[in-house]
Amino acid sequence: MSENILEVTGLTKRYGDKTAVKGITFSVKKGEIFGILGPNGAGKTTTLEMIEAMRPIDGGEAILNGVDVAKHPEKIRRFIGVQPQSPAFQDKTKLSELLVMFAAAYGEKVNAKKFLEEVQLLDKANSYIEQLSGGQKQRFSIAAALVHSPKVFFMDEPTTGLDPQARRNLWDLVQEIRQKGITVILTTHYMEEAELLCDRVAIMDKGKIIAIDSPKNLVKQLLGRGFKKQQHVEQANLEDVFIDLTGKQLRE
Repeated sequence: MSENILEVTGLTKRYGDKTAVKGITFSVKKGEIFGILGPNGAGKTTTLEMIEAMRPIDGGEAILNGVDVAKHPEKIRRFIGVQPQSPAFQDKTKLSELLVMFAAAYGEKVNAKKFLEEVQLLDKANSYIEQLSGGQKQRFSIAAALVHSPKVFFMDEPTTGLDPQARRNLWDLVQEIRQKGITVILTTHYMEEAELLCDRVAIMDKGKIIAIDSPKNLVKQLLGRGFKKQQHVEQANLEDVFIDLTGKQLRE
């Protein structure tokens, strides 16, 4: 994991007289799960969209898997997978057929049932996207984004709006994706999620990166600055109670 798959230098995005992303610099190692955290309006999604070649870069550069994003956006799209905040799919088309279509767009052939099984949707192979729950749609969007075996997978707030079972299931799925050698770059508002999943995180605010390190190191740095809070350690929380009483299995 010593080699970087992403190098971002001075990345900038402007909208008129407003600078949304202000010359940020960071790198992501091959095979890691890297999180970008920050309040609404911090520039997280805009940063992802520039790296994904979905939004023009106004300044600086992003080199992804050795390719300059701004100069060769078509190459970038060949080896990335993207799960947007609100995925949208063609209605009245079976899930298995959608996966075949997505793969064909990349010149690939896939075993749709195998992909659906990996995201626990095999029993929905003949269902339509409008028949799925929120968690099912999220898992299907992951399967759809992986049909061409990308090297880097982008996830923008993947668990927003999901119930506890669906959220924890998605966490397991993200870790399984990393185990396949795919680098994962995600944004999230959930600190617990970032702490559990991410090897390192970049914290953004007002278009700038204000801290970058592993979650554990960032906590140590805070404590080293003299931060203290009332100690009240619980062996479990309400979500643990909820999962214990209702079960870990998905309800869909």
